[in-house]
Formats: sequence, C-alpha cells, structure tokens
Amino acid sequence: MIRHVSIPASNPRHVATVLAELMQGRAYPFPGPIPGAFMAASGDAHGTNIEVYPETAAAAPGQGGAPGDFQANPAPPQYWPFHVLLSVQRDEAAIQAIGDREGWRTRRFSRGMPGRPPLFDVIEFWVENRFLIEVSTPDMDPAYLRTCEGLEAMMAARA
Repeated sequence: MIRHVSIPASNPRHVATVLAELMQGRAYPFPGPIPGAFMAASGDAHGTNIEVYPETAAAAPGQGGAPGDFQANPAPPQYWPFHVLLSVQRDEAAIQAIGDREGWRTRRFSRGMPGRPPLFDVIEFWVENRFLIEVSTPDMDPAYLRTCEGLEAMMAARA
C-alpha cells in the first residue's frame, strides 16, 4: 500500500490546498528539508498524504552510506513522466467542479488493453495542467479492484 507520494508543482501551497480539498483533508506546510514544500493530508485510516515540492527541487541518492537528499532542479520539464491513482470519497461532479474552478483539465476516461473492452474508468485530473493524478470515485473503485484481482489471468492470456 502506498501511504504517501511526492509530486512537483510550480505553486506547492495552492496545489496542496486543492488536493486536500479533493481528499476532504487538510493542507500543511511540509516540515522537511525543502523550503516551500507543502503536504495534503487526507486524514483517512491509511495515512494517505501527498507531499508537494517546488518543481525546482530534485531528489538524489546519498553518497556512500548517507541517505538521499535534495538538490536544485534548475530546468524542470513542462510535463512529468509519472502519475498516481488516487481514490477519493467524492463523486464525479464534485471532482469536475474542483478541476473546472482551478482551470485544470479534468475528464473521465476508460482504461484497458488496446483492442479490448475497457476495464475501469478514471478521472484525469491534471494538476496545474502539467502533472497527472488519476482520480477514482467510490463508484469507480470496484471495477479497478476487479482488474487487480484478475491481473494474473489477464497477463497469462496475453502471453
């Protein structure tokens, strides 16, 4: 189970505030080593949190036996090759309203293997129109979970 994830943003405070609203949680300054970082805390039983770092920060492995640390990222990309699926206790209309208010591309799409019927749906929630968070509502979660349960058989049939 993923308990927390970190994402980049040009405005970490604002992004953390919006994500906390999406999760029905709270946003806090992140007490870590990066100035300007914030955290969206869901308050759920799993401890789901999203750390939002300035896009000008990069994580790097430590040297020798030292832990990883952060350094400058002077040329962040326009788009990021990473996404996360986030289940929230909101309906599709509420998620769409938040995305519309922010001016962030927010649309529902089906997922599955090419040439086959869709397996599940997600809402693409493009944070700052640059970073993808796939959002799943309580109505969408069962189809995703069925896909995970049948993953072994699905991959065997594909081979």
